[in-house]
Amino acid sequence: MTARAAAMLSILALSALTSLPGTAHGADAATAGAAIAQSAAGLLTPTGQADGTSYSLTIQVLALMTALTLLPALVLMMSSFTRIIIVLSILRQALGTAQTPPNQVLIGLALFLTFFVMAPVISTSYEAGLGPYLDGEIGVEEAFDKGMAPLRAFMLDQTRETELELFVSLSADDVASPEEVPTSVLVPAFITSELKTAFQIGFLVFIPFVIIDLVVASILMSMGMMMLSPMLVSLPFKIMLFVLIDGWSLLIGTLAGSFYL
Repeated sequence: MTARAAAMLSILALSALTSLPGTAHGADAATAGAAIAQSAAGLLTPTGQADGTSYSLTIQVLALMTALTLLPALVLMMSSFTRIIIVLSILRQALGTAQTPPNQVLIGLALFLTFFVMAPVISTSYEAGLGPYLDGEIGVEEAFDKGMAPLRAFMLDQTRETELELFVSLSADDVASPEEVPTSVLVPAFITSELKTAFQIGFLVFIPFVIIDLVVASILMSMGMMMLSPMLVSLPFKIMLFVLIDGWSLLIGTLAGSFYL
């Protein structure tokens, strides 16, 4: 906030307090109003230090609350969450169980599996960036750069070269190596690559259940039971097959292992 804005805030506070009807101590009210306005102006103005400019606690809290609004997008688009939730949704569709498991269960499972997969990346990022920043060893910009390095390495490992080359060409940036790709280009390339990988895994998951539906539909057709829904008859067999082969363990293990290949 500029000095002029702080002065205007002080004038407004003074005028409001002194204009109150029935105020017996106008001088005391004016003094209190000036103190309140000066305190508000001091909270909103940056304080100069030897190593640069640091903002007051109020501004830091405001910046933190703003950053928290972006956290869902970061979790969704810069981690393994996208691939996991898409595969789990395709699995539910292949089983034909409608809303079972419910969305809350799938999202919760995807979140905790995301934390499991991203744990080494988060730990490295904290040790390199956030930890030294909280200890006062490095500044905000340096902490951000060092904290983003492990996350960028994870996204580069999971991004296909074709998607990376596509977005690099669209951005018209002069990039000599994948490590020099800007984050604004790397993130959409990573998301596109994750969508492709998720649908490939979902296709492989869907095929066995389609075969069961075809077999059941053929049997019902040959028996003349055309009015009976094949999906209704095949559902118990698909659930039984998925349980007998320990499908949840196989699927979750495959999803978690696909990020380390």
